[in-house]
Amino acid sequence: MKLSVIKLDGKAAGDVELSDAVFGISDIRGDLLARYVNWQLAKRRAGTHKVQTRNENSRTGKKMYKQKGTGGARHGSRRAPQFVGGSRAFGPVVRDHGFSLPKKVRALALRHALSSKAKAGNLVVVDTVAVKEAKTAALRETFGKLGWTKTLIIAGPEVDTNFGLAARNIPLIDVLPNAGLNVYDILRADKLVLTKAAVEAIEARFAQKEAA
Repeated sequence: MKLSVIKLDGKAAGDVELSDAVFGISDIRGDLLARYVNWQLAKRRAGTHKVQTRNENSRTGKKMYKQKGTGGARHGSRRAPQFVGGSRAFGPVVRDHGFSLPKKVRALALRHALSSKAKAGNLVVVDTVAVKEAKTAALRETFGKLGWTKTLIIAGPEVDTNFGLAARNIPLIDVLPNAGLNVYDILRADKLVLTKAAVEAIEARFAQKEAA
């Protein structure tokens, strides 16, 4: 498929031919996208939730009262969960929430995410994203003219320093290098902006996978 390339000032900069295997999938599989997003969000959870178990509680372990003759239940420790200040039964412990997802599934989900943006007309290819000065106000005005509000920008192998500094304080604008491309950020953005260098890297990445 062919897509027009623009510059940051909105002027045309030619055309680019996009691979149908990466950007031209017509039947978008929501199940693949859901699996990837669940995997990605689970993987980034800290898992630092923790409660005290009975062996960690500092309350005394001495028997509270004699075994018989009180007319009450038989208890042996103030650390039991039913007492105020006691431990919690079956509470959360520090653990890793991540789970495995096959590489082929991840790669296929990324292709479907990219294709979904192209199919919806929310994929934009720019010549390059670089500015002479790190001026947030000027860049915000540029984005306003282009209609980029809730947007993910993949800037290429590296993000231009001035562009990154100018864009980081603009709400709902995310700027990432090629290595940061992921399904979750693609789906939650209204518009996906790729530089020509980013397009070439993405297609080369999937070409290598197919060759392997």
